[in-house]
Amino acid sequence: MNRKILFADYFLDITEDVCPMTFVKVRLRIEEMEDEESLEIRLRGLEPMKNVPESVLELGHTIVSLNAEEPKPDDGADTVHRLLIRKGASIR
Repeated sequence: MNRKILFADYFLDITEDVCPMTFVKVRLRIEEMEDEESLEIRLRGLEPMKNVPESVLELGHTIVSLNAEEPKPDDGADTVHRLLIRKGASIR
């Protein structure tokens, strides 16, 4: 099934959390979801930006997009990003 995601089925804001709680919250939300449902995650910081997408992929889910809300020249630790994932295997 190849469908374009216009709106995520779920939303999770982890901008105030630190690792490892960032991925713990993401994983708990994913476990509540059905296959092919989508989750938009709002995150901040270099560590969550690295660890959350890597962990999502390791669990076999798909990263649909990852974008800065308001791109900053340094794209550093204070930049908030939105990560959109789909539960289930990658679409090829």
